[in-house]
Amino acid sequence: MKNLDNISHFYFIGIGGIGMSALARYFSAAGKVVAGYDKTASGITDALKDLGITISFENSEEAIPSEFKNKETTLVVYTPAVPKAHKGYQYFAQHNFHIEKRAAVLGLLTQEKFCLAVAGTHGKTTTSAMLGHLMAACDLPVTAFLGGIAENYQSNLIQQGEEIIVVEADEFDRSFMQLYPNIAAITSMDADHLDIYGDAESLQQSFRDFASQVKEDGVLFVKNGLPLDGISVGVEDDAAYTALNIKIENGAYRFDLKHPDGLTKDLVLNLPGRHNLSNAIIALAMALRYGCPADKLAKALFAFKGVNRRFTYRIKTDEQVLIDDYAHHPAEIDAVHSAVREMYPGKRVLAVFQPHLYSRTRDFMEDFATSLSQFDEVLLLDIYPAREEPIPGMNAQKLLDLITTPRKELVSKGQLQQKIETSEASVILMMGAGDIGEEILKLTKTLEL
Repeated sequence: MKNLDNISHFYFIGIGGIGMSALARYFSAAGKVVAGYDKTASGITDALKDLGITISFENSEEAIPSEFKNKETTLVVYTPAVPKAHKGYQYFAQHNFHIEKRAAVLGLLTQEKFCLAVAGTHGKTTTSAMLGHLMAACDLPVTAFLGGIAENYQSNLIQQGEEIIVVEADEFDRSFMQLYPNIAAITSMDADHLDIYGDAESLQQSFRDFASQVKEDGVLFVKNGLPLDGISVGVEDDAAYTALNIKIENGAYRFDLKHPDGLTKDLVLNLPGRHNLSNAIIALAMALRYGCPADKLAKALFAFKGVNRRFTYRIKTDEQVLIDDYAHHPAEIDAVHSAVREMYPGKRVLAVFQPHLYSRTRDFMEDFATSLSQFDEVLLLDIYPAREEPIPGMNAQKLLDLITTPRKELVSKGQLQQKIETSEASVILMMGAGDIGEEILKLTKTLEL
């Protein structure tokens, strides 16, 4: 790849993606000329436009600004989520432009920097956001590329210097194999992305391969119980770093952190769910290993507000609670269910779920049904296809038929408000990685009226 310092123009195909937009923000802040394409407008593309970035939603060669048609000065960055049949991609490929995947560009940026990387099928976004926040609060020269919008910064990019890079290491398309971190963590290795990997063993092997890329003098943290060699991290167990003496106070966790250097007492995490507590221990372990002082970390953790669409409260009153979560895998639904039951014991809970990808729905059909059957009521939306074409015979009705909750129904987006308003549930949980996030924002406005 060319030296990025010598490139003045960056064109992103799929610029509205969460990982792509973080890179676009980064290069724009560095004084580069940035533009791109995405299929539809969103809050992310609106925010990029506010930074002066030109974005087109038209799939054509003509939509590419003329200043980006000089292959000597332009680098084209794409995401595998956009098919290579895309007309813009075809133009750049046919004219021999330098084209790189997002992951390769991210890998290049981390070279020659001190890199902290968080991998895992679940938990990596919250953990990396938390870690970036902790290190920024310790006044370190850090840039963090995140897979979600951190509430403290209202951005998926934290910029406070260039010497340290915090990055979410994504297993999709084996993207994390572009990284060679100094400090890494693996939060989970549950089967996912079987459309890419084929089977669970191949996915687990990719995590072992990633673990082997930690630098020779580096360190790997692993969630206690994973079949990997590394420093163990856990919650109320025998891990090297673990949370002890856990209490729930006003919806927050108060706990002590046991670590190799002793016991740090009276930490507070203002996020619900044991899965988030586990994420916090991993982020704290990585920050402590880097050398952050424990007293500063305690203050920073208390101030951490979370990541958008990770157990985000959209409505929180005595009469009604509406929670928005990105959960799109059975293990993530289980984690959210556990958090809801812990925070709202005895309350009736309605789960609204939008399945994400035909292949994922097919591969985990029975697990999804088991996870969703834990709720008192279930509303199921059609499958969100994202990058996929429909799979014959695969639809949301097949999943609904397997759910054992008596009160269950397949609904359209247009029916959601009426169904929620007539529900007996006082806690509404809306989950999915598709466009359900946009629907939740609409519902929040109408349900609050």
